[in-house]
Amino acid sequence: MNLGLPSVARASVSCACHSIGEKSAVAPHDWPNRAQAGLRATFVRAVLRTRIRSDVTRALAVVIACLTLAATPVGAQQLRGTPGSPTAIEFPNSRVLPQPPAPFAGTINPSARDSTPAWPPTLGAPENAPNVLLIITDDVGFGSPSTFGGVIPTPTLDQVAQTGLRYTQFHTTALCSPTRASLLTGRNPHSVGFGAVAELSTGFPGYNAIIGADTATIAETLRQNGFSTAWFGKNHNTPPWEISPAGPFDRWPTGLGFDVFYGFMGGETNQWEPGNLFRNTTRILPHEGRPGWNLTTAMADEAIARIRELHEVAPGRPWFIHYAPGGAHAPHHPTPEWIARFRGQFDEGWEVVRERIFANQQRLGVLPPNAVLPPWPHTLPRWSSLTADQRRLYARQAEVFAAYLAYTDHEIGRVIQAVRDAGQIDNTLIIYISGDNGGSAEGQVHGTPNEYAFFNGVEIPVERQMPVIDEWGGPSTYPNLAVGWTWAFGTPYQWTKQVASHFGGTRNGMAISWPRRIADRGTIRHQFHHVNDIAPTILEAIGIPEPRSVNGVAQRPIEGISMLYTFDAANAAAPSRRRVQHFEMLGHRGIYRDGWYANTTPPTLPWQSSGQVPEDVVNGYAWELYNLAEDPTQSRNLAARYPERLRDLQQLFLVEAARFRVLPLDNSSLPRLIAQRPGPSAGRQEFIYRGTGTSLQASVAPSLLNRAYRLVAEIEVPAGGASGVIATHGGRFAGWGFYLLGGRPVFTWNLLDLERVKWEAPDALPPGRHSIAFEFQPDASGAPVGRGGIGILSVNGQVVSQQTMARTLPFAVQSDETFDIGLDTGSSVDDRDYRTPFPFTGRLERIVVTLGESTLPRSPAR
Repeated sequence: MNLGLPSVARASVSCACHSIGEKSAVAPHDWPNRAQAGLRATFVRAVLRTRIRSDVTRALAVVIACLTLAATPVGAQQLRGTPGSPTAIEFPNSRVLPQPPAPFAGTINPSARDSTPAWPPTLGAPENAPNVLLIITDDVGFGSPSTFGGVIPTPTLDQVAQTGLRYTQFHTTALCSPTRASLLTGRNPHSVGFGAVAELSTGFPGYNAIIGADTATIAETLRQNGFSTAWFGKNHNTPPWEISPAGPFDRWPTGLGFDVFYGFMGGETNQWEPGNLFRNTTRILPHEGRPGWNLTTAMADEAIARIRELHEVAPGRPWFIHYAPGGAHAPHHPTPEWIARFRGQFDEGWEVVRERIFANQQRLGVLPPNAVLPPWPHTLPRWSSLTADQRRLYARQAEVFAAYLAYTDHEIGRVIQAVRDAGQIDNTLIIYISGDNGGSAEGQVHGTPNEYAFFNGVEIPVERQMPVIDEWGGPSTYPNLAVGWTWAFGTPYQWTKQVASHFGGTRNGMAISWPRRIADRGTIRHQFHHVNDIAPTILEAIGIPEPRSVNGVAQRPIEGISMLYTFDAANAAAPSRRRVQHFEMLGHRGIYRDGWYANTTPPTLPWQSSGQVPEDVVNGYAWELYNLAEDPTQSRNLAARYPERLRDLQQLFLVEAARFRVLPLDNSSLPRLIAQRPGPSAGRQEFIYRGTGTSLQASVAPSLLNRAYRLVAEIEVPAGGASGVIATHGGRFAGWGFYLLGGRPVFTWNLLDLERVKWEAPDALPPGRHSIAFEFQPDASGAPVGRGGIGILSVNGQVVSQQTMARTLPFAVQSDETFDIGLDTGSSVDDRDYRTPFPFTGRLERIVVTLGESTLPRSPAR
């Protein structure tokens, strides 16, 4: 059609109209249906039939009209209030986010007196949209909380279940990061780069620890639909190499759709002295100078303050709060008052407690009548076989764990009470997930006062633990409990965290309440569901469409299935709409389809770091088969009876694995742990720091493990001498420190609080400029990790201390503490030498860290 336009204008109109006309180049999912596409095309044709002058101005008007249509939402917008007024609120109901600016609804003439003002409508959620409080605790086995038969009282979780629904077949992913990535995006964990925890990330799409722009979080969707969003607690989903003052920050919580973040970055933190706590993107140290301060309470205080603030400032605006406390992940750090409540409650031992939990579960109906309790595993000791010291130690560990879980639940209750106090409880959707995986086996057989011993392949014998039994749970310990308790607290299921093949690693209790919507209160749901089902449930509950484009990036579809159908009493016994779900973690695999479950047999024990895994990860594992309707606790393996069904499920797993980025399968640990990753420390051999207070997380700091290295500090000592920290990394439970003590240069390696190796100069430094160096050279042969060597401390080129260190830390310093220059912002590497922050009182001109040859074999870029 020739409209008499200049050629450039004709091309513009053609291009604009083609983008939304009958031959639209827009992807089909950008149109809600053919009727709407046809309506837009009809409008375009009407515009083109209008008399148009052959000038560029009118041509551009047509282009603008076409482009405006192309940008409008695909669903019906909801406008509340008078259009153009300051009170007008618009819910976009769009699959394209963000919503483009609304056209000006007033009139503009040369004089304001002759013009009509009109405000653009405020972005708002659907009318009467509920608030959403999404709670997830950490490392809690299915049978731990009282709500699911446990002996640990969790009255807040009980209350959510009593005012709503209790879910008994809800599943996570066996490890922290993957569960949380799936929870926040509505996709399977590998689909969003979290096939393992962030610290084991590799350069494959399913394992790179990167939530891409094409898989926006539920928070981003809600924020762009008028919700206020906040995240309190654990964030284990930022790529480790981006956790630094240099950022980038687009994959921090504030870049993932959250207006506010108050929490810790990484897998865990010291609840008494958190070294990785942040407000938005700024590291904070609120515990300093406040004895008795505990993050579990402080975090609840922050969330309560936010709820009150939102209610007072914008009571009509709904909010989404993701609340993710550290409990009950190690270190178990409840307050002394909570520990006292559980004295003597576990003296009967884990087998008795396990049987009591199973009886409670049968009584409550959280297990079907045909469920059986599998036998106690032969790999774990019987309580009757233990010594008196072992029983006393293990009982104490359980007391502290129980106190920590109960304390965490209590603080969650305070947050929910704040919602009640604001008068918003009736229209608040509360989702309380009890654990992001099964209970932790990282305490090993004997438990540990220092979890970093496990991460470094060291098991602390009972006799070394007994001296700190009365301090268990306090600031001088970083404890985890014996795996016998973990197994008991996972009743009735087998195995633990890390093991994705069995429900002891992946089945977690969950309760949902929403008084305005859920009428069938206090009842139980047994449908099979997965953590990726939470995001679509929230969207459907609110009435927000799944976005197809967010911030200009086309979205990959949400893979979860809404659970909203289970809210109705009529569907209490309805078949699960989740018909297929795969599981994979560290080579462990499982596949569910319509009540049948096939899974690999764990080849090693997750509480042992020296196990040998099959070289052939694809074909080297034995498989099991279960009919869950007849055998809900995986106690009768039917693989030999139904080989064809097993083979079908194995093939289905591979299909799902290819579809959802699970491939390539990888059951290795060490190669993944030491894999080269991007970031500011990648490939660097020299690091130069000037000034004070660098405070870097381990992933971006120079690592002194398993290699030669040299530190040189150029300092100036004032008249009267100097003291204080020059550089340090880690703290009380594992790390190193370089400091002046009484003016004397000292270098200390803290080997898991079990041994400290120290190089000390005999004399204090006189006033003036000095160069202090510490150099370590590993032995020429030996194990690739933890190899010993010779350390040399020198002052102004003269050796002042030299000794051999028989072993070094093989894998990790204390990761919740930072690499600091000029002071210690965490705990001391040796409390006998100094108390933090112990700032350097001289002048630190610079410190140079030079990394030498590694003792590790060269690994491929994974």
